Amino acid sequence: MYSAVDANKRNTVIIMAVFVGFIAGLAWLVSTLFFKSNIKITLGVTVAALLYALVQYFIASRVALSLMGAREITKDQAPEYYRVVENLAITAGMPMPKVTIIDDPAPNAFATGRDPKHAVVGITTGLLEVLDKREMTAVMAHEMSHVRNYDIRVTMISVGLVSVVGVISDLALNFMLRDRDNDTPIWAYIIGVVLVMLAPLAAALIQLAIGRQREYLADASGALLTRDSEGMASALEKIQQFSRPMEQQSTVTSSMFLANPFKEDGLFARMFSTHPPLGDRIKRLRSNADKF
Repeated sequence: MYSAVDANKRNTVIIMAVFVGFIAGLAWLVSTLFFKSNIKITLGVTVAALLYALVQYFIASRVALSLMGAREITKDQAPEYYRVVENLAITAGMPMPKVTIIDDPAPNAFATGRDPKHAVVGITTGLLEVLDKREMTAVMAHEMSHVRNYDIRVTMISVGLVSVVGVISDLALNFMLRDRDNDTPIWAYIIGVVLVMLAPLAAALIQLAIGRQREYLADASGALLTRDSEGMASALEKIQQFSRPMEQQSTVTSSMFLANPFKEDGLFARMFSTHPPLGDRIKRLRSNADKF
């Protein structure tokens, strides 16, 4: 299990490096084809993209909580749920996060916050109704592991970078279609247009890869925290059994949830899901159960 955590951390670093390189490459392509390989443009766009992602990282949690409709609760309102989070915070040696509930019959949970001091965890009323205490502990350990592993930071930065790629692609495409330089070979022009059009799709696929790696990592980290991978496997089975789309859906917040809040019918939907298949996650957890 420890090796699984280390492997997921390495994979995420690699993916994020690819993401930054992808943006730099896109900027270089446009500057080479239309600005005679101006290195200042490439560097400027890359730095601007990183700064934009940083701003997103600071404001994203507040926006996400509003989109989700999450409401903060006190210990008196949901004592067992609140105590589970309290005990896990003590065990993990991290500050007590804000505890929230989403009034939604779909079984799901989430975590957000740029670091442990600004963490928020939450669960839907639908999931509260179907989980026993062992399963709830496993689910909240998973969510708090996202916070401990700084997963939300990675998620928010990747969301910002995807939007940057979209903006760069739109601007570049408009420029290409309006102001093509006669000195640019037609073959280079066509390749440039195609690559710029495909860039947002490629960026989205990189973001999805990041999200899937973070879910596997949180499954492994949560099991390490509770020493109970079977509790999480059982909780995921219940989510699979009672699965339904959430009433308040947003692509901005989908990667923050325990399970995909959207309907996942069809190959295309599964291919572009922010989460790995529940069956795969259950299988991984059970294959490591004997290590505890």
